[in-house]
Amino acid sequence: MKYLFIDSATSTLVVAIIIDDKVTYIYNEEVGRDMSSDIMPIISKAFQESNIKPQELDKIFAVNGPGSFTGIRVGLTVAKVMAWSLKIPVIPISSLEVIASTPASGNNIALIDARRGFVYAGIYDENLNVVMDDKHMELAKLNIDGQIVSYDDFSGIKPDIDVLKVIKKHKDDKGVNPHKLNPKYLKLTEAEEKLNKQNDNGSK
Repeated sequence: MKYLFIDSATSTLVVAIIIDDKVTYIYNEEVGRDMSSDIMPIISKAFQESNIKPQELDKIFAVNGPGSFTGIRVGLTVAKVMAWSLKIPVIPISSLEVIASTPASGNNIALIDARRGFVYAGIYDENLNVVMDDKHMELAKLNIDGQIVSYDDFSGIKPDIDVLKVIKKHKDDKGVNPHKLNPKYLKLTEAEEKLNKQNDNGSK
């Protein structure tokens, strides 16, 4: 079986090719704001170095959030177009679960900075079983024992993700229709929040 994995939910872009339960290529680097211009050349290189063609893929695994609104859209757009054109399943994956795949002897508390004292948080055990569902919440209210894992500065450790571990957990998941693959933001966009405030003020 041949899989493509895409995670563009944070400033760290991860692209991997998995063939018969082996990672044959992985790109795992911070790219910052250049996600849209970097992703296609990296995916092209992934196919070249793994010596396969896109038409040989069996599934695509795409991280659908939470995280950067723009970054998520970039990765999902690529995944949706490829899955639709190749007529193959696409499997949505949580960005927090990917972060939590970092080796641990207990629970991993995966965090992504959501600004203004809020975080996206998910807690998973060493087998990636959900201990706490992914949430958008105040950091001060997070009070569960475990190892903090984050690309951001939360006095924890940096992620050392295990793509193969994530794939093995989800490889039998039923894929979704590419047109129904939607971002999992967990919160409103700033534009939506402003619109809600305007509506609230207008109704008073």
